[in-house]
Amino acid sequence: MRNTVKITTAVLAAGALTFGLTACGSDKDSGSAADTSKPLIVAASPTPHAEILNFVKENLAKKAGLDLEVKEFTDYVLPNTATEDGSVGANYFQNQPYLDDFNKKNGTHIVPVVTVHLEPLGLYSSKIKKVDELKSGATIAVPNDTVNEARALKLLAANGIITLKDGAGNDATIKDIAKNDKNLKFKELEAAQTPRSLDDVDAAVINGNYAISADLKPAKDALVLESPKDNPYGNFLAVKEGNEKDPRVEKLAKLLTSPEVKKFIEDKYAGSVLPSF
Repeated sequence: MRNTVKITTAVLAAGALTFGLTACGSDKDSGSAADTSKPLIVAASPTPHAEILNFVKENLAKKAGLDLEVKEFTDYVLPNTATEDGSVGANYFQNQPYLDDFNKKNGTHIVPVVTVHLEPLGLYSSKIKKVDELKSGATIAVPNDTVNEARALKLLAANGIITLKDGAGNDATIKDIAKNDKNLKFKELEAAQTPRSLDDVDAAVINGNYAISADLKPAKDALVLESPKDNPYGNFLAVKEGNEKDPRVEKLAKLLTSPEVKKFIEDKYAGSVLPSF
């Protein structure tokens, strides 16, 4: 999930592009998991989600007996509401912290089926080549939205740059820093601004999609990078609760975590998107 949505409830991944509103199909029966003889319509954000789904559609679905239809959305609200009301049978665009927040605030009943990929946050710098070159008093830019700031701080903590207070979770802020041996300073910016800050700070934590748009290659250029293993920000296929056992959904879940899709992700995105399986 791309982590650039401007509204509070739609912040991610990576997660992300700034989304506008787009229309969805109105034929609820065609996407509903109730009629498994019809195509499975999956709502997805364009990149990389729809690209991955279209790879499955064009290369794997027919052999597996899956009639798959990909419907692109450019916002983070309609995919869940369309899944909830049956306009589509599934969606693929979000991570767990975002979904938890969405369900709570909207009374929806969307559940994850299988995690497919991660759009990793990374620490970048135009001034140093290694993390241990950070000097005392150095300034690090971090995204200022709830989800991404917490992700950024967790990334720094996981790499020994800072220590967070016990229990600091998905809403952690710089106030939750328990240990900061180098007396690092933190500059909180909109996620989209972090790449532009590289000339003004010593290092910046940047979302994967923003790194790419700034001609940074996460796998090569990041000083440290999020790991996809057991990462709560992995993006997953999701359905309305009760539809997890729809045979079409089960087929798609299997295909999305196949060796063919893993290779596609690795080859196409070269480290800016990481398989989570």
